[in-house]
Amino acid sequence: MADNQSELAPVNTQTGTALFGHFEYKFEEENPLIDHENPFQAGLDKLQEGDIPNAVLLFEAAVQKNEQHAEAWQYLGTTQAENEQEPAAIAALKKCLELNSSNLTALMSLAVSYTNESLAGHACQTLKLWLKNNPKYSHMVPGEIAPTLAPSSFVSSTDHTEVQGLFIEAARMSPQEIDADVQNGLGVLFNLSGEYDKAVDCFSAALQVRPNDALLWNKLGATLANGNRSDEAVEAYHHALHISPGKQLNIFLTALNMQRKSHGLKDPQLVMSKNIWGTLRMAVSLMGRPDLYEVCDRNDLDSLNREFSMES
Repeated sequence: MADNQSELAPVNTQTGTALFGHFEYKFEEENPLIDHENPFQAGLDKLQEGDIPNAVLLFEAAVQKNEQHAEAWQYLGTTQAENEQEPAAIAALKKCLELNSSNLTALMSLAVSYTNESLAGHACQTLKLWLKNNPKYSHMVPGEIAPTLAPSSFVSSTDHTEVQGLFIEAARMSPQEIDADVQNGLGVLFNLSGEYDKAVDCFSAALQVRPNDALLWNKLGATLANGNRSDEAVEAYHHALHISPGKQLNIFLTALNMQRKSHGLKDPQLVMSKNIWGTLRMAVSLMGRPDLYEVCDRNDLDSLNREFSMES
């Protein structure tokens, strides 16, 4: 499964629910920001600040205020994905696509979330839909794409190879001009097949176009970690951290909470990654919070959870 700080995971090829299937978004029951006058814009502002928890609450308020606000559903989905809440991300992105089936950002993000949830068949199908809805590549996918996959079936290597071949063809259409989205899609596909070195090349190519994209640096770090290239993975995570310390801090706290939960009654100080704690300390430094150094040094996860409104 996923590296603790990752956004991509090697997956099995068993499929789950249909592309627009049984994922239902569950809203925060007591949202203190539900009555905000302009929750969508405020959510964008919080996202820019790296305040993921409040951005989620504001985007939830925005779609509850207007259920037809496709862009708010998109941002709710992508923000939940950053928050490593993949089922919530999938549900929100599905709703966005029901309102606007050609939203390319939602389609690409949905493919990544399906990958992380081990729904490889749906990831491939969604990437194919991304090509079909992109005016530059729509000619490559004539005809209709079946909206469902059998829940118990396996994704054949033929299906995976077909979609991978389409993305390779798309990449070759403009050899002198890198399409970061196509490289991102290829990176996902190579992750699905466990070809991590090729996936690294794809994410690295995308970063030539988007060097300040923290999410891409995270995907690169996750892929390097999955390919047992730990030192390079740490370097990639550090790039993401310098670009967006607030967002990364949330990811690190999520990882530490997951580690603590997964080891039951064992001493949490023995099971939580020292590397994550070290990087977390760097994050609070970059955020200008020297008051939290001591909290990090004593590995006080509960205090950090309270400080950043994280659920333990």
